[in-house]
Amino acid sequence: MASALPAGLTVFERGWLSSNNVLLQDADSAVLVDSGYCTHAAQTLALLDAALGTRPLDVLLNTHLHSDHCGGNAALQVRYPALKTHIPPGHAAEVRTWDADALTYRATGQQCPRFRMDDVLLPGTELRCGGLIWQVHAAPGHDPHSVILFEPQNRTLISADALWEKGFGVVFPELDGDAAFDEVAATLDLVERLQPATVIPGHGPVFTAAQQAIDYARQRLAGFVQNPAKHLQYAAKVLIKFKLLEARRLPLEALMDWVSSTPYFSTTLRRHFGDANLSDATTALLHDLVRSGAARLQDSVVFDA
Repeated sequence: MASALPAGLTVFERGWLSSNNVLLQDADSAVLVDSGYCTHAAQTLALLDAALGTRPLDVLLNTHLHSDHCGGNAALQVRYPALKTHIPPGHAAEVRTWDADALTYRATGQQCPRFRMDDVLLPGTELRCGGLIWQVHAAPGHDPHSVILFEPQNRTLISADALWEKGFGVVFPELDGDAAFDEVAATLDLVERLQPATVIPGHGPVFTAAQQAIDYARQRLAGFVQNPAKHLQYAAKVLIKFKLLEARRLPLEALMDWVSSTPYFSTTLRRHFGDANLSDATTALLHDLVRSGAARLQDSVVFDA
């Protein structure tokens, strides 16, 4: 059972297409951590309207720049023109010039409307949000530029996709052929040293059994290290599931067209399935999703389950 969150902190648990949002309020400002996916922007705005009333949102912080964490940035910037947006420093130049390839939106086949940035969340610094001091820590692995936020007084951790109650996010650098499993391990070590009492993950419910989650994540990581193809298969299924969450239903032909036009599949699937053609490889992954209950296939139409 989750412990009480600090006063002024509200978690909007969103699901898997949109990341969780964390609202931090005090007398001076209202700060939101992560903005969800672009197709859920209206819901994000409605949640903020209900929580803030006529008060404006002052600051938006992104833990990293995957589309499910920053896809709502543009809509928030339109609603709140004075909003200041802070992102991790690693992709600041690419956001300023809007390089959708470097930001991986084309590679993943996902949407992210262009947004502006005003400042960076520099690891090793602190910031005041919701009347509390939050530490910014680098948390590479899932994303090389990701950060996590830790509040030591109440030992509250905003862990983004570095740690969930059951695992962690796809290790995207590995899809590009860049070794990053050691970075995942180092980030888990960091979380263990912080000893959080409460963890607010990027997806899923708030939880308190941090050590149990770390132990589970390490076991999962060990399996990926031992068999990297298992991680590649997991990543490919995550991308397909994300597309189904976005579309809700797709003709099988449309899904195949999307896979063939999404760059990560031309590398990830072919690395995992070897000589199998893209259509056969996608069909095998789709059947895995159907067997697990994560998707439904009926009359050549694929449904999110």
